[in-house]
Parts: sequence; C-alpha cells; structure tokens
Amino acid sequence: MKVHFIAIGGSAMHNLAISLKIKGYQVSGSDDEIFEPSKSRLQKYGILPQHIGWNPDMITPDVDAVILGMHAREDNPELLKAKELGLKIYSYPEFLYEQSKNKKRIVVGGSHGKTTITSMILHVLNYYRIPCDYMVGAQLQGFEVMVKLTEDAPYMVIEGDEYLTSPIDRRPKFHVYHPNVGIISGIAWDHINVFPTFEIYCQQFQTFANLIPQDGTLIYCNEDENCRKIGEQTNVQNCFAYTLPEYKIENQQYIVIYKNKEYPLQVFGQHNLLNMEAARLACSTMNVSADDFYKAIMSFKGASKRLELVKESADFALYKDFAHSPSKLKATIAAVKEKFNGRTLVACLELHTFSSLTAEFLKQYAHTMDFADMPIVYFNPHTIAHKKLPPINEQMIFEAFENKDIKVFQDSHMLEEYLFAKTWKNKVLLMMSSGNFDGLDYNQIAEKILGK
Repeated sequence: MKVHFIAIGGSAMHNLAISLKIKGYQVSGSDDEIFEPSKSRLQKYGILPQHIGWNPDMITPDVDAVILGMHAREDNPELLKAKELGLKIYSYPEFLYEQSKNKKRIVVGGSHGKTTITSMILHVLNYYRIPCDYMVGAQLQGFEVMVKLTEDAPYMVIEGDEYLTSPIDRRPKFHVYHPNVGIISGIAWDHINVFPTFEIYCQQFQTFANLIPQDGTLIYCNEDENCRKIGEQTNVQNCFAYTLPEYKIENQQYIVIYKNKEYPLQVFGQHNLLNMEAARLACSTMNVSADDFYKAIMSFKGASKRLELVKESADFALYKDFAHSPSKLKATIAAVKEKFNGRTLVACLELHTFSSLTAEFLKQYAHTMDFADMPIVYFNPHTIAHKKLPPINEQMIFEAFENKDIKVFQDSHMLEEYLFAKTWKNKVLLMMSSGNFDGLDYNQIAEKILGK
C-alpha cells in the first residue's frame, strides 16, 4: 500500500508514518517545517522528505491513501491535487479507525490524564506480553514508536484527544474512533478557541459516551461531577465508576493497598492513583485481574514529561510536567506537595497555550497555585502577539490567580537568574509547561543549583 502524509513532521503524524513503514507500506510525505526529534526519526527510517515545502507532483494516481495532518490548511496544494484525482483522503484519526475497525478499541478520553492512563494500560499489557496496537501521545520507555499497527492484535488502545480531527473535519478526534471501551478521566474546560463555552465542551464528552455500543464499557472518574453526570445517564450496560484506592505514603513512596496486599509504586500523587484505577478497569476488559494489574504497575515509571524527575539530591529535587490547564496545574502541585511534605515547593507555570493566554479563560486559574509555597507565572508577550491575541499584563495574572504571593516574569532569562539567586536546601522546583519557558534547559538549571 502506498501512503502519502501531508504535514508529516508533526509529533503524531511522523510516528504514524514510521509505524506504517515498519508495517511494510510505501511511505512518502511533505511539510513546510520539520523540527527535532521528528527530523532525525524520519531520517532513520528513510522517509524524511528531500525538500521542505509542499509538492503537488508527489500526489499521483497510484497513491492508495493520503493522510492529512492538522498543520496543513484547507487550501494546501497537495490536498487540492488529491481531491482533484479523487484519492482516498483520511485524517489521522480516520486512518487509525480504518486500521482498527475489526479490533476491540479502548479509547482514553478526558481533559487530563489521557497520556498517563494510556501509558499505564500499555505498560501492563506489555508486561504480560498481551498483543495490542496503540496510539499514545508521549514517547514511552521500551516502546520504539508512539503508534503501532498490526494485522493480528485483537486490541487497539488509543489516547482520545477532544481537539479537532483535521482542517476539513471539525469533529473531535475521539468521536472518530468509535470506542468499544471508553474512559473519561475528568472534564475541565479547554480549547476555548474551538469550544467557546463550558457547556459546548461538556457536550463533546456526552457524545463520546453515546458512541459506546450498549454492550460496550464506560469507565469514568466518580470524583469528577461532570463525569458522574454522564455516567449516571448512560445506557451502556457495563458502567464502572472509579475513585481513589486505599494507599499510604512511606519515605516519600506511594503504596497501594488492595485486599490486604501492598504494592509500592514508582509514580506519585492522588491524580496518578486515579489514573491507575482507570487503567486497571480498562485492563480488566482485556482479562487482566486486579492482582496481576497491581503487580505489573509497580514497575511503571511514568510517561515522558508527566511529573518527570530531572535531577535530585538528598535535599533538592527538580521535576518537569506537561501541566498547563487549570485542572492539571492544581493536581500536579498537590501531588508534589503531598510527596514532599515539609519541603518548600517552588512551582513555575508557563502560560503557553491559546486558552491560557486568553484574558477570559485566565479566570479559570483562580487558586490553582495555592498549594505552592512560592508560585511563579511566566508568559512571553511575543507569544501572545504571535497567536494574535489581545495583550495581558501582570495585574491580570494577579487578579486571575487570586494569589497575592505569585511572582510574574515576562523574560525567561530574568526568571532563570531569579531561580539561581535562591538557596535550594530542602526545596523542590516544579517546572510546568506545554512549551519550554522559551528555551530554558532544565538539566542545566538543576546542575547549576546542585553545584552551588
């Protein structure tokens, strides 16, 4: 099969391209920009485009399928050529569904925790060598690619993003997958450029639940009021609500207690315990017992950039996390504070996404950093201008977060100098962003702090 990718350089797209190459497909692609690590990984598998830019000549009648990435526009010349030739055009989610429509699809949805839950499920299945296909939004230890597609695996585990499917398909991605088993980990307003009200945003999850067949399975977080409403109204026969398991903390390690047995974990935080319970219930639909699940999950170290330890010493630790939305921010800070009870927590948040840099949405951050001893918020005015949003200022940050202790920075070098000037004995530094604080090197920061 011959497949061409329009916008092959994206995180998800280049992983799918590599997966199909491994499967034996003829793969080609194009993009107007390709950054690392996509560039090196595409080159490794011999599918890096020879030239940057769009080339309609690559769209020929012998192409079996064209896969369209979100980065491409509706007037993309390759897309127009594919339409002109009447070729099969798939969005990324549509192609995944096409490859998995004869499998049992476990789709992990929710405003937060999707990547971690998906990663936990895959870790357990891999531990017991249960064959499955998958798509996950982070690079996992022991997994070569973020997408795997085979002919014979009976299951497909999919991280189900609620954002739009493609430039020409306005459906949320997780609607396209048609789940047999659907998970909703939590609902907290996001992507306001697409879902302008919380009610419209919630409706996407209701639709997702409605897509589960009556003999399928719905798994939802009972501690989230909006999830609970959906769970209580569903017609799905197999409906499971999960909550926090019994646990304790000893020497900063979380230990789950199940039927009087103790299972020490390598991850931490109540939000991760909830993620774990969602994963356990999902694995039960693939015939993994609770005891076997807990045995396997003890060796799970976490997904990349999700509360990932950068460096530590006897009295200092630096963690990085992908947290950026209000719900993720609050859960992450609470987790670090609970684990390092008694230490001073310095929590740095970069406002980086479209929603977080919007004046109206900023109000959703009220009190989200209250558990931090030293809360810091960073934003770059140039990023706001690039996204063509109205400017925000320090006063708006203070009013939105409703926290008088917050320090605000608009220059990453000044933030770095502020951090270096502090003493770090008995402290934890938590860096949270879907970006990178405009180029800050977390490893260098940690080494400089530890070398003081």
